[in-house]
Amino acid sequence: MNVKFVKSERLPEIERFVIVGGLSFLVDYALLFALTEFAGVNYLCSAAVSFTVSVIFNYILCVKFVFKNAGKQSFRQKVLFIGSSVIGLFLNQLCMWIGVEFLNLHYMLTKILATAIVTFWNYVMKRKAVMG
Repeated sequence: MNVKFVKSERLPEIERFVIVGGLSFLVDYALLFALTEFAGVNYLCSAAVSFTVSVIFNYILCVKFVFKNAGKQSFRQKVLFIGSSVIGLFLNQLCMWIGVEFLNLHYMLTKILATAIVTFWNYVMKRKAVMG
């Protein structure tokens, strides 16, 4: 296979991943805001809850919509997906903590920056997890 074919073949998958990622981000961002502003939950706790909910949402859409050839997920694939998500959560929390506590950024702005950092990790690892 030549590289051009592989790239063009994967482009629709990347487009679907971006759409699903955008929807997942909206779930994450809205829940972070609601928990912090309306429920009075600490931003780090809110970030952990919102990230976890968005990962579950993302997993379902990745298996059903993004990675169309994924098929039935093995135990190993599910563990890899969950493991990569736990590392993604750690990266998210680290970025949130550094952004808010050390850089004095608003938690909602920090969330956007954290998401940008974690997105690349998510694509590479979730593709590996879902596709085997």
